[in-house]
Amino acid sequence: MGRPKVDGLVLTHGAGGDRDQHTLVAIAEKLAPLPVERINFPYRNQGRRPPDRAPKLLAFLHEEIPAIAARLGTESGRLVLGGRSMGGRMCSMAVAEGMSAAGLVLLSYPLHPPKKPDKLRTGHFPRVDVPCLFISGDRDPFGSPEEFAQHLPAIKGPVTTVWLQGERHDPKKADAGIVAAVAGWLESL
Repeated sequence: MGRPKVDGLVLTHGAGGDRDQHTLVAIAEKLAPLPVERINFPYRNQGRRPPDRAPKLLAFLHEEIPAIAARLGTESGRLVLGGRSMGGRMCSMAVAEGMSAAGLVLLSYPLHPPKKPDKLRTGHFPRVDVPCLFISGDRDPFGSPEEFAQHLPAIKGPVTTVWLQGERHDPKKADAGIVAAVAGWLESL
């Protein structure tokens, strides 16, 4: 049996959450022994609620991801990056800016703000060239399955979508299904 293609997973939180969000914890617990690093953006560690602007969040990722890779004895290109909502979006933007990664796990990706489908957050998609896993509720006000189907083809890497039936932006009872989907997708890389 050869060496696994992925040496670890780095997960970030949504705008109002932190590294201890229930889904992120469930993924980390169930994927062991694969190293799963759950990280807070600095504004959360400082006790602030509103997130920093994207440039500051991206600068943090460009510093933190290589440091995590070094701690794990690997390189960024052998890590899968991602997270919930805003955190996953920031990871996808970092990859679009040239950060090396083995793939992206995007949980409840915020395709657009609720009730503002014209304010798309997809401009960087054509520069994403790694495998992507999108897992969202089929009733998420941040993007419907139909809207995702319209915009995901812009991504150059292979895209897998998993729709959680009846779930919204913060799936409450879907952790087992999310963990299984992430684990199966990682195996396929």
